[in-house]
Amino acid sequence: MRNKYIGIMSGTSLDGVDVALCEVDDEVCFLKASHYLDFDLDLKEEVLSLINGTTTIREVGAIDCKLAYFFARAVNELIAKSNYLKEEIIAIGSHGQTLWHEPNARYPFSLQLGNPSVLAVETGINVVADFRSKDVAMGGQGAPFAPIFHNFLFSHLKKCAVLNIGGMANISILGDKLLGYDTGCGNVLMDLWINEHKGLAYDKDGLWAKSGKVHVELLNSLLNDEYFLLKYPKSTGREYFNKKFLIKYLEAFDKITEEDIQATLLALTVQSIANEIKQFDVEELLVCGGGVRNGFLMEKLAEALPATSVSSTEKYAVNADNMEAMIFAWLAHKRLENEVVELKTVTAAKKNTILGAIYASN
Repeated sequence: MRNKYIGIMSGTSLDGVDVALCEVDDEVCFLKASHYLDFDLDLKEEVLSLINGTTTIREVGAIDCKLAYFFARAVNELIAKSNYLKEEIIAIGSHGQTLWHEPNARYPFSLQLGNPSVLAVETGINVVADFRSKDVAMGGQGAPFAPIFHNFLFSHLKKCAVLNIGGMANISILGDKLLGYDTGCGNVLMDLWINEHKGLAYDKDGLWAKSGKVHVELLNSLLNDEYFLLKYPKSTGREYFNKKFLIKYLEAFDKITEEDIQATLLALTVQSIANEIKQFDVEELLVCGGGVRNGFLMEKLAEALPATSVSSTEKYAVNADNMEAMIFAWLAHKRLENEVVELKTVTAAKKNTILGAIYASN
């Protein structure tokens, strides 16, 4: 019998939260209903201020609760518009909102907010959360988690890789030894730049980037950043790829038009991904996440990988927008079944282990 779980994912793009209601067992994870809720602008700005500036413990605590109420609203809206009852849902798997990710520090950690106890009380459903801390405690990167789920879905495909393009981009190389890591920036720098200069949340279909020309010297300078030169396993986030990162590279050049910078940032995302894919014997690349909706980015990615078939995960009937939320529904199932998550070849943890903590609603 398949049980019903809800997965919640709020990524580094901070555009909104994806909620996926799935039927899960040891063999399948089927998406049955989904919901998307835009981030309230004030909440988004508060989260960004925590990431980019100084803050207080009081502010961190308040945002932790605010995010939980926001996630609970998204869950309750999903249930209200679906044909399911709360009582049918075994648990919510909540990733939380990443504030800081530093697995290579002297005291390594990965911090996600969205108070799971508040979420459990406000929805009336048990919550599984805090998935990343255990992997970090085991000496792992704590990210990405997507590869193990990608392997669950697509392991039957030969010479296949899966690419998620959210705020950051990560790849999963499927095969006898599962590999996966963050290639670097996905949409985050493009979104930052168009928001600052056009007041838009993102570059729809990459049209603004398409109107510019790639600044080759800037692109090469960016591609020589130390993160792109690191060997895997590796992971990253907004604590690295942010406005300060971009300004550091722009300051070395004379005036470049705004649209040329946007074009160059899209090229950076494409080329940094392509450089990694080319290290492996990949004949088929399946793409999910917000970046799959950027037609120009997908076009340039296909051009950069002429020997590889590039398409959406929807080619195999897996929703590209809800993939990451589905992961956490599936991980909640794994936790409640006390099943080990086999991530050590991805994150370099000392061993595979059970991930996630359980928060009761009653």
